[in-house]
Amino acid sequence: MILKLKKIKDVPTPSYAHPGDAGLDLYAAEDCVLQPLERKLVPTGIQIAVPTGFEAQVRPRSGLALKKGLSIVNTPGTIDAGYRGEVGVICINLGKESIAIKKSDKIAQMVINKVEHAIIEETDNLDETSRGSGGFGSTGT
Repeated sequence: MILKLKKIKDVPTPSYAHPGDAGLDLYAAEDCVLQPLERKLVPTGIQIAVPTGFEAQVRPRSGLALKKGLSIVNTPGTIDAGYRGEVGVICINLGKESIAIKKSDKIAQMVINKVEHAIIEETDNLDETSRGSGGFGSTGT
């Protein structure tokens, strides 16, 4: 599939770091600082045209999460096929020290996924399963 991308700021083009990687690296389009527990929308300086039948998911980078506590509030964040605005990353600092993000730093990764649309069929009865309505923690520790 082809992902059309428009740069609206001077940033590196998202790319796969290694052959076979699932995620494209996304870069910050401006400098910012996140204090502990602060969240901020960090612009990436790009717009994309996700083809119909696909979505782009924005996810944290594991190294930044482990080393600095940088994560994404709504992970994974979904970019729908119809969205044409600037891609932004809602970052949060879960660490104990401030995090300085510089323009062109890698801040997240973007994974392209195929999307299936469900046909909703209302019913009065659902099939029985061994789990039933057991929710969080229902399978024990």
